[in-house]
Amino acid sequence: MSKDSSFVVTLGFNNNNENYVTVALTVALAAQKKGEQACLLLLVDGVHLGKEGYVDDINIGEPFRPVRDLLADFLASGGQLKICGACLHHNKIANDELLTSAEIITGSDIVDLLNNAKSTLQLN
Repeated sequence: MSKDSSFVVTLGFNNNNENYVTVALTVALAAQKKGEQACLLLLVDGVHLGKEGYVDDINIGEPFRPVRDLLADFLASGGQLKICGACLHHNKIANDELLTSAEIITGSDIVDLLNNAKSTLQLN
C-alpha cells in the first residue's frame, strides 16, 4: 500500500448521488492543496468512479467544478485514489477498466488507512 494519508475522504456513491461525489472531490482537492496527503477511498457503489471516463459527465453546476476536472487536478497534485477490491468484485468491475492511478486495497488496508489518518470525511 502507498504512503499514509493524513486526510481520507470515503465515498460510497457514484452518479446515483452526484452532489456527494462533487463535494467529496472538492474537499479532497482542498485538503491536498493545504498540504495534506489526501486520499479518496471509493467503497460500495462509489467504486464505479474509478472507471476510466465514468466521471466525465458529472457536473452539478456552480459554484462547483465538473468532477472530471476536480479528479484530474486531485490526481495531478499527488492525491491518492484507493478502491475497495471486494467492492470492485461485487460490482463486476474488472481491474483493466480502472484509471491507471487507482490503487486496489483490501478490507485490512482500509482499517489501517482510516486508523492512521489524521482526519476523515465520510460520505457513505
